[in-house]
Amino acid sequence: MTATERFLSYIRYGTASSEESGSVPSTPGQSAFAEVLAEELRALGLSDAARDENGVVYAHLPATPGCEKAPTLGLIAHIDTSPEAPGEGVSARVIPAYDGGEVALAGGRVLRPTEYPHLSSLRGKTLLCPAGETLLGADDKAGIAEIMTALEQILRQGLAHGPLAVAFTPDEEIGRGVDHFDLPRFGADFAFTVDGGAAGEIESENFNAATAVLRFRGVSVHPGSACGRMVNAIQLAMEYAALLPDERPENTSGRQGFYHITGMNGEVGEASLTCLLRDFTEEGLEARKAVVTEAARRLSARYPTASVALSLRDSYRNMKPALLSHGHLLETAEKATRAAGLSPVFPPIRGGTDGALLSRRGLPCPNLGTGGYAFHGPYEHIAAEDIEAVVKILTGIISIYASFCKENLS
Repeated sequence: MTATERFLSYIRYGTASSEESGSVPSTPGQSAFAEVLAEELRALGLSDAARDENGVVYAHLPATPGCEKAPTLGLIAHIDTSPEAPGEGVSARVIPAYDGGEVALAGGRVLRPTEYPHLSSLRGKTLLCPAGETLLGADDKAGIAEIMTALEQILRQGLAHGPLAVAFTPDEEIGRGVDHFDLPRFGADFAFTVDGGAAGEIESENFNAATAVLRFRGVSVHPGSACGRMVNAIQLAMEYAALLPDERPENTSGRQGFYHITGMNGEVGEASLTCLLRDFTEEGLEARKAVVTEAARRLSARYPTASVALSLRDSYRNMKPALLSHGHLLETAEKATRAAGLSPVFPPIRGGTDGALLSRRGLPCPNLGTGGYAFHGPYEHIAAEDIEAVVKILTGIISIYASFCKENLS
């Protein structure tokens, strides 16, 4: 089975995660799909494949004879899809020999090269996009399909390989992907997440992240007698947002950080606002924390009869410092990417991955592109040829590490 065929079968499973849920995993669809994946891994020959009580699928493949001293290489992808767009009833529209032009999508949407300039690079390929008003699910079912197919190929072709560890995690999209990840059970010396963008991307740095939650308590008075007395909590939230710098996701790129308001609701008496803080340096993140703190102080001073409460929560950290002493990971990924016929690129991740959290926990874990674009919405798309190219990259990485000796790695 090709990776593309696997991917098209996987997207039928609804696995959107939910921030509102207190369950682990956060949605039952993830558990159901995890069981499907565990069974498929066992059918491939990874006999210990199983889903644990937290919805994480673990599996291991022993080394081929002569490769027992190779390091244990881990491969990781996540089961859930983003809750930011519908993820149930997903099917794909398949466009062979894509001409590089506009594509009419469901709901009157149009995929335009003027908005997605990379579309010209997909000309002549088989383009996959949502058939309905859903996301496609390449983030990260493409990554799962690529790992599964790489395993199938090395087993079918009898390729030499060292010990391999595989894991598929739930709830990555809501920041809980490795909350219950069992590092000793996984048992890898290092790993790659397959959860990035374009095929050939090798990512070793990402945002430092924190979340600011503001709670505004106003003074609710009948509007007929409100003059000089009412303090509208909704208005407080709006004024607070206006105090933040104009550094939003839509205005920033590359290594620029941002403030991103993701939620605002309330009534006259009480309101709340959630703002994501992102920066590539820890010093920059601390500076952004200071900005949101000062904005809360200024608003409190302006409205002494009201109250503004701020809470700050750290999310994840840049993986780059944790990978500096493991240069072989990027060197190996670059070599395998070139062997697959692609030019490697090393963009910073304007987000986070399970790998960032795992790297900080002692498992060096850069990220590889899946081939997909425009994740988390109905414009999501991927080319079949790029899915298959990532499989070549993975089999290349596996083959390279088969000849490594664990004791010689720095």
